[in-house]
Amino acid sequence: MHDIHAANQILKTALEYTQKNKLKKISSMTIELGKIVEHNELITPENLKYNIKLISKNTAAENCKIIIDQKDNDKLKLVEIDGE
Repeated sequence: MHDIHAANQILKTALEYTQKNKLKKISSMTIELGKIVEHNELITPENLKYNIKLISKNTAAENCKIIIDQKDNDKLKLVEIDGE
């Protein structure tokens, strides 16, 4: 779970967005994932999704759909949040 830090950053941003916009639940989030290396390992979409789901339990993001759009750059960015 070398990429738990990246997952935590994404979740923190998403939860701040929900509070700011008075959302009760996140139904989906879209993330752009470039070639990010953390602790000498490439962050994979599968691991990022797994870790976000793991740490989002009991939050507004629990059970949300996570869409990861892989890019050919070195950035990690939360680009869209849908909720209610």
